[in-house]
Amino acid sequence: MPKRTYLRDGRAPVPKDPRTSAVMSRIRAKDTTPELIVRQALRERGLTGYRLHYAKAPGRPDIAFVGRKVAVFVHGCFWHGCPHCQPRRPRTHKGFWNAKLDRNRERDAEKAQALKAAGWKVFTLWECRVKRDVGRELAGVVRLLATQRTAGSLTSAARTGAGRSASRRPRKS
Repeated sequence: MPKRTYLRDGRAPVPKDPRTSAVMSRIRAKDTTPELIVRQALRERGLTGYRLHYAKAPGRPDIAFVGRKVAVFVHGCFWHGCPHCQPRRPRTHKGFWNAKLDRNRERDAEKAQALKAAGWKVFTLWECRVKRDVGRELAGVVRLLATQRTAGSLTSAARTGAGRSASRRPRKS
C-alpha cells in the first residue's frame, strides 16, 4: 500500500499512530452501514418518497419524509454518545475527544428541537439497535407514516365527495 499523506488543518490532534489517521480518514458522514440498513428496511416496507440529508429542513436529517414532516436521524453509537450501549471514549487526547463528543450531543439536541419547533416529528435510531433489530426500531416510524397515510386518504375522500372525483359531472340522460 503506498504511503498516504494527510492534510492536517489543526482542528484535531496528530495521532500517535499513523494507522489511526488512516482509519479515521475512512469514516463517512453519509451512506453509513446503519443508514443503508434503515433505508433498505423502509423500501422493503413500501415506504419510499423520502429525501436524504434534506437541506431545507432544520438540522438536515438523514432521512426526511418532507410532505409528512417526519425526520429520521440514524446515529452512530460512538460519535453521538449512545445512551443504550454507552461506548467508551478514547483515552488519548481526552480534552479534545470529550469536547468534540459533548458538542456532537448538544448539536443533536439543537437539531431535534429546531425540527420539533418547525412542526416535524423526530425519530432517532441508534446504530447498535438498528443492527440488532431494524424492524423493532422502525416500528414507530412505520406506524406514524401509516396513520398519516390513512388520515390523508380519508380527508381527501371526504373532500371530493366520498371517493368520487370532484371534477366529474353527472351524466345527461
